[in-house]
Amino acid sequence: MDRLVLDTNIIVSALLTPGGKPARVLDQVLSGNAVLCHDAEIITEYQEVMCRKEFAFNPGDIHILIIRLIKKGVSITAAPAAVPFTDESDRKFFETAKSCGAFLVTGNIKHFPVESWIMTPAEYLESLYR
Repeated sequence: MDRLVLDTNIIVSALLTPGGKPARVLDQVLSGNAVLCHDAEIITEYQEVMCRKEFAFNPGDIHILIIRLIKKGVSITAAPAAVPFTDESDRKFFETAKSCGAFLVTGNIKHFPVESWIMTPAEYLESLYR
């Protein structure tokens, strides 16, 4: 079973476009076909971003989703990685994925170092059928 770290943009995109590729990746976690790896910082960012007024997501739905993600996932303490980031807020996703041997799925692939385990939603979905 794959281990995944989902960048926040994947969660938001999945909610905004239920039939899209990010939603299909999120469904892998929610259906139990993949395990979400996370830490407290990642969960906090998910909550903060989804609660932004511009998205107008229902607070109750956000709460239920966060609880499901925590229950379906595994919380880890990531090892620090000596890799430079232009946006330090991306570091937690990289370090968590690297520490637990997970795929990091992001819509902002250019924000991360080039690694075979960092991929877009389309690339991850393609890997399921190889």
